[in-house]
Amino acid sequence: MITFLWPLAFLLLPLPLIIRKLAKPIAPSQAGALMVPFFNQLFANRASGNNIAKTSIWRGLLSSLIWLLLVGALVRPAFVGPEVPLPAEGRDIMMAIDLSGSMEQDDFALNGRRATRLDVVKAAADDFIDRRKGDRVGLVLFSNRAYLQAPLTFDRQVVRELLDQAQVGLTGQKTAIGDAIAVSVKRLKDRPAKGRVLILLTDGASNEGVMEPLKAAALAKELGIRIYTIGVGGEARAVNTAFGRQLVNPSQDLDEGTLREIAAETGGKYFRATDVAGLAAIYEDINKLEPVSGDPLHVRPEVALFFWPAGLALALMALMGLIIAMPALIRSLTTRSNPQIAGE
Repeated sequence: MITFLWPLAFLLLPLPLIIRKLAKPIAPSQAGALMVPFFNQLFANRASGNNIAKTSIWRGLLSSLIWLLLVGALVRPAFVGPEVPLPAEGRDIMMAIDLSGSMEQDDFALNGRRATRLDVVKAAADDFIDRRKGDRVGLVLFSNRAYLQAPLTFDRQVVRELLDQAQVGLTGQKTAIGDAIAVSVKRLKDRPAKGRVLILLTDGASNEGVMEPLKAAALAKELGIRIYTIGVGGEARAVNTAFGRQLVNPSQDLDEGTLREIAAETGGKYFRATDVAGLAAIYEDINKLEPVSGDPLHVRPEVALFFWPAGLALALMALMGLIIAMPALIRSLTTRSNPQIAGE
């Protein structure tokens, strides 16, 4: 459907007629006239009066068409497409991923092969980020210290690529959970109050950093930021050793108590991930717990069309200028080729 963004500009259509009607003719000058020695010859070479009248009519029509096109461009015509639904309010999701040394343990399986905890976390988080259409997603990585890897952005592909490049021990071997929460909260605090979420994923206990985890959680609570914590690591299992069959718990360093307190303090939830399927299900649960608020908005995409009449008007003005200048150009060429005319 074609619409006009500035329809009041149509009122300018009769402007040339109004100016022609109201403008006073130029008074004849008494200062004299320009003497042209070869005026008679030029006048003889001009078309007859009938041709002059026809030329004047065509110029008038062409000028009128140019004016119509200029006004047509000024009213800003646009093609309006069908309605497209958009989320009324997306979420702001910050993901804090643990890169401490223990994330290199290969107590998970991925595609039938043993995989490190970080490899599994990357695979599940990659799918989660890819599904966050309409949400802003950011990434914080932490070990000895926490740092912002990707600010909140709609460009989910960039966040996925940055997560894929993360390596265990990039900034140390320890775990600064409190600092990770603090860095994430700093980025979330200026966003709208609804839909601010932090997903904290770790496989250990906080043993490094400036900020205590529970103090950081209290700060998040004051700002209305919910924290969902995920504890990663395999379950205890019996293995054969040189001393016989013994029970081994690869997640013995995981501080589930603190993670539960952090989630409860901020109105979030704690999850335990012991395998790939469990981690993927956790992300799905978080998605259900944090629905997009508000009803969908509907917008109609607009494609501007004003440049078509504007471009055609410019082309016609150039053509009109060429037509007006053509007789003078022909006379100039004729004069140069016939010196007798110039000498008269």
